[in-house]
Formats: sequence, structure tokens, C-alpha cells
Amino acid sequence: GIIISVYLLADKERFVALSKKVTYSLIPQSKADKSLELLELADSIFGKFLSGKILDSAIIGVLTFVILVIFKMPYALLIAFIIGITNIIPFFGPFIGAIPAFFIILFVSVNRAFIFLILIIIIQQIDGNIIGPKILGDSLGISAFWILFSLLIGGKLFGIVGMIIGVPLFVFLYAILKQVLENRLERKSLPIETEEYMKHDQSQDY
Repeated sequence: GIIISVYLLADKERFVALSKKVTYSLIPQSKADKSLELLELADSIFGKFLSGKILDSAIIGVLTFVILVIFKMPYALLIAFIIGITNIIPFFGPFIGAIPAFFIILFVSVNRAFIFLILIIIIQQIDGNIIGPKILGDSLGISAFWILFSLLIGGKLFGIVGMIIGVPLFVFLYAILKQVLENRLERKSLPIETEEYMKHDQSQDY
């Protein structure tokens, strides 16, 4: 998989050009233009999600290391690395990483192992409710509420796979719906900024 990925990245411009060539040859130009526009949007959203998730995981890895050092936990660097890597998987990732980390500490001290579980739960609550939604919301351009909403819906409908792809998929559909609604508002000569409708509601209150 790694070798194939290297070859794909090395010749990605040619593959993109070939895909466009096939698309334009099979469907009308107007539909081809729209299809390629949607593909570029999806590529941008999934790329931002991945980079945001990597940044979030790096922050959690460093935060975990600092807290483990403060509480004098054994193998702090190794455990922080495991937690940071598995944190890339939304929701369940941190707990998957916490299992081997717990047993590593357990071989040294039973008390410290259970203290570690309490610490990791606190860290993941901070990440899941504050750090993660903030970073992903800023990189994807949506609020923290919609990040949490997409995780819950994706997990409910498709399980772990839904939690992994739920956020970028929701943002992709959100962007399409937003574009459709704004085009309809422009045709009606109405403002497209949400703040304008908030001002309108406030003026009616007076």
C-alpha cells in the first residue's frame, strides 16, 4: 500500500488529467464541469479534515506527555506517542490506545495504572468537547456543534466507519446544500449572510 501510494503521488498530475479526459469524453461538458467541481470540493474538505485531525492528535500527544510527566508515570513518551497516534481515529481511537498503555503501566504499578485511566478519560473529554471540535471546526469552516452532530449521526448509522468519515462527509453535503440555498436567495435578490437575518429578527422585536 505504501509503495502504491508513492507511485500515485509521484504521478498524480497525470492521473488527474487522465480522469478529466475520461470524464469529458463520457458525459456532456456542463455536467462534467459540475462533477469535477464537486470532486475538487470533496478533495479539499477531506484534506482539511485529515490535516486538522493530525494537528489535533499532535496536541493531544503533547498534552498527554506533559500530564504523564507531572504525575510521574512510567514510559511517558511511549504512552503519549500511542495515545497521539490512535487519536487520529475519531471517538474510539483514544480508548483503543489507552488499552495497551494501561497494561504497560500496570506491569510497573497497579495504582498508577488506574490513575492513568482517570487521566486519559479527562484528557479525552477535553479533546472531544473542546480541542477537537474547535480545530476541526476552524479548518472545515463549520461550528463545533455540527462536528459533534455529524459524529453522533455517522456513528449511529454506520458505526465506527461512520465516525471516521462522518465529519468530512457531512461538511461536503453541507457545502452543497449551502451553495444551492445561496443561489436561490441570490435569484430572489435576498441577502445570503446569516447575520442579515439575525438583524432582521432584532428589528422586528423593537
